[in-house]
Amino acid sequence: LKENKTLTELDLSGCKFGLEGEKEIANALKENKALTELDLGGNKIESEGAKEIAYALKVNKTLTKLNLDQNLIGEEAAREIANALKKNETLTELTVDSNRIGPDGATEIANALKVNKT
Repeated sequence: LKENKTLTELDLSGCKFGLEGEKEIANALKENKALTELDLGGNKIESEGAKEIAYALKVNKTLTKLNLDQNLIGEEAAREIANALKKNETLTELTVDSNRIGPDGATEIANALKVNKT
């Protein structure tokens, strides 16, 4: 993914690749210049992996759709996702249903959407 120049959509739903795989995907997202849609739903991604993906969203300039539904993302990671949304200028669709973000995490994301321009 780091060197990909043609693939624009990638569905990795249900792969359950673990924290190391999540870190690799996050690192690739930091450098990828072509991918616009990524589906990571149903992978049992927990907070640490979700935080890595959130850090990547802060610098990624191409991703417009990200599906993180049906994972194990908690409130702490939801805050990091919210912080990423404040900086990300390309993401137009984010799916986080069926996670563990709780009311505080949902509030953080909602507040971030107030300042997000995409």
